[in-house]
Amino acid sequence: MGICEISLARRGAISYDSSDQTALYIRMLGDVRVRSRAGFETERRDSHPYIDFRIFHSNSEIEVSVSARNVRRLLSFQRYLRSSRFFRGITVPNSSNILDDDYNGQAKCMLEKVGNWNFDIFLFDRLTNGNSLVSLTFHLFNLHGLIEHFQLDTMKLRRFLVMVQEDYHSQNPYHNAVHAADVTQAMHCYLQEPKLSQSLTPWDVLLSLIAAATHDLDHPGVNQPFLIKTNHYLATLYKNTSVLENHHWRSAVGLLRESGLFAHMSLENRQLMESQIGDLILATDISQQNEYLSMFRSHLDRGDLCLEDANHRHFILQMALKCADICNPCRTWELSKQWSEKVTEEFFHQGDIEKKYHLGVSPLCDRQTETIANIQIGFMTYLVEPLFAEWARFSNTRLSQTMLGHLGLNKASWQGQQREREQRAGAAAPRLLPQEGRPS
Repeated sequence: MGICEISLARRGAISYDSSDQTALYIRMLGDVRVRSRAGFETERRDSHPYIDFRIFHSNSEIEVSVSARNVRRLLSFQRYLRSSRFFRGITVPNSSNILDDDYNGQAKCMLEKVGNWNFDIFLFDRLTNGNSLVSLTFHLFNLHGLIEHFQLDTMKLRRFLVMVQEDYHSQNPYHNAVHAADVTQAMHCYLQEPKLSQSLTPWDVLLSLIAAATHDLDHPGVNQPFLIKTNHYLATLYKNTSVLENHHWRSAVGLLRESGLFAHMSLENRQLMESQIGDLILATDISQQNEYLSMFRSHLDRGDLCLEDANHRHFILQMALKCADICNPCRTWELSKQWSEKVTEEFFHQGDIEKKYHLGVSPLCDRQTETIANIQIGFMTYLVEPLFAEWARFSNTRLSQTMLGHLGLNKASWQGQQREREQRAGAAAPRLLPQEGRPS
């Protein structure tokens, strides 16, 4: 029995592969998404009975109907057509929109340095009017020769990337399309490293860029423990295991199929692509960090990594995506600090919701007891430093040393802020003086 597919709506389908379930996925516009019009109906979804999950998003988005969203998608696609022309070297004569042309020109200049580690994704997002993920990923597909090699239809590619960008939640302070663009840019930097660039095939590069761009697709802005303790239906669907990562992967598969980007490939190759993209995205589950790191360290200790082996290359791509996903502390202080503030804001927002509904505040999410400095120091010490130390063993290059250098400086900056805070708190604390005449 092959894959049977039941269409539920223009964007919705449930597909099931009876052989291994790797093609099971759900894409239902206005249903699966946490920003659905109806919210989560507990009798159908068995979610926390007191939480309306629409609170994570603005009222304006909640009120957008399915038909309106479809119209918006068509309009946004038309809007991208003009901005995409500079990728093809086509100029628009007598353009009256000088400001837009000027900004497009600056964005194009930035893309010429897309392989630099100090690439400012926040500036690039402003220059592209919030379209950093579409613009950057399309450029990288072209730069790596993927469009020509895989005979991709550029209109389908553009449509796929537009849908990916739209399916990130712009209201999330951290897990949004700008983060996805940043991870994709970092992945490109790693793909340029000598060991990888000399060994990777176009297929490897294709999987890497798609996985990077979609690795947090449709992220709700809360973590897995929150979904589990609120009985969210996604936690039930994925049996409380890599809930978010599974959802990101299945969402990516849904958009790939909807866009028809690889419809000209054989079914076997498309299924292989979907499965391997899943392997890459699932590797970003931070709860599996120790397992992947231990395996990586063992390979390096034995010196048995052979990049001529497709399985070994795939494993290195998993490690590269893991690095790209948490590389913020390895950027310059100006960029790293912004990311730190954004992720902490998202943590604290979850904590506020947990307090409101008496759910028990998750670690790192209590704004009354946690600070950015404390969170970042712990994050760097226990997750980032061990991973990037091993990556430097694998690829001891100027980039690796630069990342470790930024990491050390940024950690020292947060430690300095932490000490200053503790000193101020100590100075402000009332001093208890012994009372005269009172027996000790």
